[in-house]
Amino acid sequence: MFKRKVNITRIKKGQKLDEIDIVLIEQAINLIVNSKSLVDIICLADDLKDLAVGFLFSVGIINSYMDIKEITINELENKIMIELCDNKDFNSTEFEKNVFNRVIDTTCGIPSPWRDLIKSKIREAKDSKISDVKNNVDSKIIFSSIIKMQKETHLFRETGGCHGAAIFDLDGNLITIKEDIGRHNAIDKVIGELLLKDESFNDKILATTGRLTGDSVLKAARANIPIVASLSAAVESGIRIAFAYGITLIGFVRGNSMNIYSRADRIIE
Repeated sequence: MFKRKVNITRIKKGQKLDEIDIVLIEQAINLIVNSKSLVDIICLADDLKDLAVGFLFSVGIINSYMDIKEITINELENKIMIELCDNKDFNSTEFEKNVFNRVIDTTCGIPSPWRDLIKSKIREAKDSKISDVKNNVDSKIIFSSIIKMQKETHLFRETGGCHGAAIFDLDGNLITIKEDIGRHNAIDKVIGELLLKDESFNDKILATTGRLTGDSVLKAARANIPIVASLSAAVESGIRIAFAYGITLIGFVRGNSMNIYSRADRIIE
């Protein structure tokens, strides 16, 4: 269960009314890898398999779904148990020393360890750029993709309490869409679903409702997604990551306008 009804008092047009509202329920999900607890993710407890696979990929523990031998979800105990393949090198002690051994909350700000990680990723980017998209993308496809995402984020329309993320192909066809209380979780979920389907990322568009922060854009860079678009603004860390990796970063996609922060050459009128 990830939503429930609550009693509220609504004031509207000078009237005070007792009504029923729908709110989302956030839960801490313990991600256990090779029998060792890795992290607690505060999230909307839905699409948990996609979330787990997308998160492990985003942080570099796996490179594909084939690196996972078994995945078990225990919804009663809020646990996701992952067993990696025998040939997959994973040293949990290394993660105990770094930024990922913490609670991943729904706000996911960027404390000092995240900034250090972002800086290291930018340095690595000199030898690892996003592959160029062979065909330019019409701006109308970006606009229509954002509109489709807004129409399909049903939980947001019902509650106003979550973010959405979606992946489209370069013709604007919707591949997958997910929602979560945390914008970063929603991105992990759509990436996870494509990993489960064994689909490529380098010919896709990532759309999101959330701010384009460094952590969000890093997830796109990790997946080799060339175009990232959002209803919301980009922040400086996200723009730096986009420049470093050659990602086309687009914010404030609303109506018939958008702000392109990097690699505007991919978008045509």
